[in-house]
Amino acid sequence: MSDQTGTSFPGFPGQAQAPELDTRQAHSARVYNYWLGGKDNFAADREAAEQAIAANPGIVTDVRANRAFLARAVRFLAAECGVRQFLDIGTGLPTASNTHEVAQAAAPDARIVYVDNDPIVLAHARALLTSTPDGATAYLGADLRDPSAILGAAARTLDFGQPVALMLLIILHLIPDSDDPYGIVAALVDALPAGSYLVLAHPASDIRAAQMAEMTKRVNARMSGPKATLRDRAQIARFFDGLQLLEPGVVQPQQWRPEPGMLSPPQVTAWCGVARKR
Repeated sequence: MSDQTGTSFPGFPGQAQAPELDTRQAHSARVYNYWLGGKDNFAADREAAEQAIAANPGIVTDVRANRAFLARAVRFLAAECGVRQFLDIGTGLPTASNTHEVAQAAAPDARIVYVDNDPIVLAHARALLTSTPDGATAYLGADLRDPSAILGAAARTLDFGQPVALMLLIILHLIPDSDDPYGIVAALVDALPAGSYLVLAHPASDIRAAQMAEMTKRVNARMSGPKATLRDRAQIARFFDGLQLLEPGVVQPQQWRPEPGMLSPPQVTAWCGVARKR
C-alpha cells in the first residue's frame, strides 16, 4: 500500500490505451452531470438528458436524491462505523458532496479510490478531487466488468486487510444480465474482509414504470457504450445476498436514514441499501 494521491491506471480491459473521447454520442456520466446542474457535458449529452426529462420529468429530482443518499451513507460509515477506506466505482463527474469530501470531513485519514471508464471523468477527477494531507485519493481508469483489474490497481492505495466500503451507485444498470452483474458484485465483495460494506443504488423498473421505460428507451437510443437495464426491487435486493442489510433495508434513496427535517420527494425511481459483510 502506498500514499499515492493522484494515481491513474490507464489500462482498459482489452485495450492498450484509454478510449478516445467521442462527443458525438451521449455518455452516462455526462448526462448525469447535466441533470445535476453541471457544465461538463456536450450537445449530445444535453439532448439525451432533455429527452429523458421529457419522458420522466422527475428524473432531475431523483438523481439529486441519489446524490444525497451517497453523502448520508458515506458520512454514516466514516463517522459512525469507523470505515476509513472507500472504493467508489462508476464515480461520475465531480460535483458537490463527492465521496472523499464527505469521508475526509469525518475522518481526515480516509483513503478513497475512484474508478470510471470515461476519460473526461478521470481528467476532471485528477484536477479537482484533491485529498487531505492525512488521507489519499486515487483515480483508476477501469471497467466494472473487470473486477480483478480494479482490485489489483486499488491495492496500491487501499489495504484489503482492513474494511472497505464498496460504492456502486447508479452504475450496475449499465451491466446487462448477459455480463453477469451479480457475479461481478460477488467477486468484488469476496475480495473484501469482514467488516466491509456494500453501498448500492440502482434505477428501478417498478417505480413510475411507464415513465422509466420510455426514458430508458430514449436515452439508450442516444448513448454510447453499454445500454441501461432497469431492475425491480427484488432483483436489486439480490445484490445484497449473503450480507447483513442495515436498517431500513432496501428502500428508495430518500427513505434511507433521512436527516431530521429533510425535505424529499415522495417517490424516487431507484432502490438502494447498505449492507455489512460478516
